[in-house]
Amino acid sequence: MLAMGSTAGLFGLMDSAEARASTYETPAYQKGAAPVTITRVRAITTAPGGSNLVIVKVETSEPGLYGLGCATFTQRAAVVVPAIDIYLNDFCSGRDVDNIEDLWMSAYVSSYWRNGPVLNNALSGLDQALWDIKGKRAKMPVYQLLGGRSRINVDTYIHASGKTVEEIADEVQKYMDQGWRHVRIQQGGYGGTGTFGKVVPDFKAAGYARETDGYSDQGEYLRRVPKMFEYVRKTCGEKVELLHDMHEQVEPIQAINMIKELEDYRPFFIEDPFSPENMGWFKQLRTTTSVPLAMGELFNNINEFRDPMVNQLFDFIRCHISQIGGITPAMKVARLGEWFNVRTAWHGPGDTSPVGHQANNHINLAVYNFGIQEGQFFNARVQEVFPGTPLMENGYFTVTEKYGLGIDINETEAAKYPIRHNGMGTLRKGDGTIIKP
Repeated sequence: MLAMGSTAGLFGLMDSAEARASTYETPAYQKGAAPVTITRVRAITTAPGGSNLVIVKVETSEPGLYGLGCATFTQRAAVVVPAIDIYLNDFCSGRDVDNIEDLWMSAYVSSYWRNGPVLNNALSGLDQALWDIKGKRAKMPVYQLLGGRSRINVDTYIHASGKTVEEIADEVQKYMDQGWRHVRIQQGGYGGTGTFGKVVPDFKAAGYARETDGYSDQGEYLRRVPKMFEYVRKTCGEKVELLHDMHEQVEPIQAINMIKELEDYRPFFIEDPFSPENMGWFKQLRTTTSVPLAMGELFNNINEFRDPMVNQLFDFIRCHISQIGGITPAMKVARLGEWFNVRTAWHGPGDTSPVGHQANNHINLAVYNFGIQEGQFFNARVQEVFPGTPLMENGYFTVTEKYGLGIDINETEAAKYPIRHNGMGTLRKGDGTIIKP
């Protein structure tokens, strides 16, 4: 018994709780500083570039310390605001700013029913703002907290469009001359809208639907895209990477047949061939063509990515980071993609705020399986509202070395550009049937 007692003592089995607690050392970042808690969560709305933007500002118990996050659901911006100002503000009051994972998960399930663009965007604004605060407290840019640099800067693609293939090729060459290596090509709007001449579709002649509703001739669009790729490839050469966004504008079997025709022109990727309701068609598309595919812009739930990535049904993760809830879930999606050689291609249009673009870029700099980032030009008004707006040079977004996300908001300037209540336009076939985006 004496020997057993000595052994137990040797291994600490008979230590008291007080003795064990005494071995715990307070982390350096907590020494000499009181815990920092959330005092207020509020929404800021603005539209300096035309698109409705929603920003979350998280204020803290440390004077002058706050964080910013993107919560932009541009088509229903006004609905996101009360989710932030009422629910998140009350939910987060008094909580520790350091516990991002716990705050994210508890907020995610606090409404019982998960997901949806309103709640996910509100949650994204909170999440990005907390990462911004953590970077400021650590005196590091956020990408350092995510693992540090994996590349020099963030390679982007830019958009070239026109009414004719000649106009498109001229745009591509212009961007190549400015240093871009990747260019998305579109003839007119999605589905070729705006390029069908003075045709009056039957539904408009019949006075059906709204006067502002758009029209797409799907057959003409499907015939045009291979010709567009052929002309641009012959005119601009083999070095430039060409992309195209189908935006779910045609029937699945039509998309499959058209993508097969594009193989000779070596697209970097074809984006969103199917709507989320038609994910089952990906297996047939994958076995039919070797053209790289990008998908996920309309996904809400991060679990929607799991099976397609595990089964390697697409090549690029094409999600809108605020739509799925912010940096925390986006990192999980990106890390999962690495195991299956699926690369990132985060959505980054004009209705992603500069704060959201900064969040995209910090992730892009850190993750191994970065693919490409959608580029965006910001006008002078946007840059005045958002000091630190990311800018492109030589085809790259340059990631800031400032602490946190490295961006701020001028609320006085932001108030000059109120949001409007608008939605996405409706697109129809000739007989008036709605085309799902």
